[in-house]
Amino acid sequence: MKEITEYLRQKNLIFKSLKKIKPKELASRKKVEIYLGVDLKGYYTVVMQLDKKSRVLQKEAQELMGLHEKLEQRIEARITQKYILIHAPLCSRAKALFETHGWVVWAQGV
Repeated sequence: MKEITEYLRQKNLIFKSLKKIKPKELASRKKVEIYLGVDLKGYYTVVMQLDKKSRVLQKEAQELMGLHEKLEQRIEARITQKYILIHAPLCSRAKALFETHGWVVWAQGV
C-alpha cells in the first residue's frame, strides 16, 4: 500500500482516504489490486494496479472496466476519476479502449 501511495503522490494525486478493495468483494477472480479513494474535493477515485507477465488485451480491459461498474454499484456513488497502473505489455487497442472510456493509463511494459 505504501508504494502505491508514493507513486500517486509523485503524480500529484492526494487523497483524504484510500482503501483497498478485494476483487472477491466484486465477485471477480482477477489478480488485480483495487483502491478506492476520496480526493480532497470529495470525489471518488478508483486506482487499479495490474501485474502480469502476459499481454493485456482488449477483452481483459473490458473485464477491468466491468469491475469499475460493479464498484460503483456497491458504493452507490459515481466514480469520477479512474486510473490504472499496468506492469505488463499493453495492447494498443486495449489502451485506446481505456482512454476512450475516461481512464488514465500508466503502462510500464515488462
